[in-house]
Amino acid sequence: MPKTNFQELLEAGAHFGHLKRKWNPNMEPYIFMEKNGIHIIDLQKTVVKIDEAAAAIKQIAKSGRKVLFVATKKQAKELVSEQVKEVGMPYVTERWPGGMLTNFPTIRKAVKKMISIDKMMKDTSWDNLSKREKLQITRQRAKLDKVLGSISDLTRLPAALFVVDVLKEKIAVREAKKLGIPVFAIVDTNSNPDDIDFVIPANDDASQSIRIIVGEMCDAIKAGLSERKIEKDKEDETVEAPKKKAAKAQEASEE
Repeated sequence: MPKTNFQELLEAGAHFGHLKRKWNPNMEPYIFMEKNGIHIIDLQKTVVKIDEAAAAIKQIAKSGRKVLFVATKKQAKELVSEQVKEVGMPYVTERWPGGMLTNFPTIRKAVKKMISIDKMMKDTSWDNLSKREKLQITRQRAKLDKVLGSISDLTRLPAALFVVDVLKEKIAVREAKKLGIPVFAIVDTNSNPDDIDFVIPANDDASQSIRIIVGEMCDAIKAGLSERKIEKDKEDETVEAPKKKAAKAQEASEE
């Protein structure tokens, strides 16, 4: 995987932290300097941390497990859903459903309910329902889809969480920590990095900063999935080779 581009991060404003008076002292190791009352993030450290996180996320994807992306803030939700959708990972960009991780079976029931509504709509019994009943069910389906549609393929707890803005998504982080699920996150100067397993110090408000960092994670996932496919194809060939050899031997003996 190519290394993260320092200049690209600089141009995206990834180095701009919050006002000095809003800082979290635990972020001190990642702060380069203060300028006009604003903390400036050390992008050299950001580059290192992005590469570390990308390498770990690549291995998760290669193992066939899922990374759940969480980004409900306005400037992140659309660009995160676009990028993450492309690599087939689950994401939450609407309200975080409380207990989504700690009460996962209940969330799965709601997802199954959504799937059963889809089946019902294709069934002949749908035509026998009144307009009012159809409207109620359609509204219920839309409500479920808005919150849970992007995680409908998540059949078990994710292997990791990737969070944009740990302050805004503190409930998600808390649930992940309770279950021992590692958390990757973009952490700004006003946040506490102590509960985060893979800290990426950067501006979590600028859309370009978010786009670049999430893009790096998605590229890592693509690389992991690609390697997984190559290894699986090799395994299939190894299994098939003796069968082909035996078949040829059988043909030869029959001749």
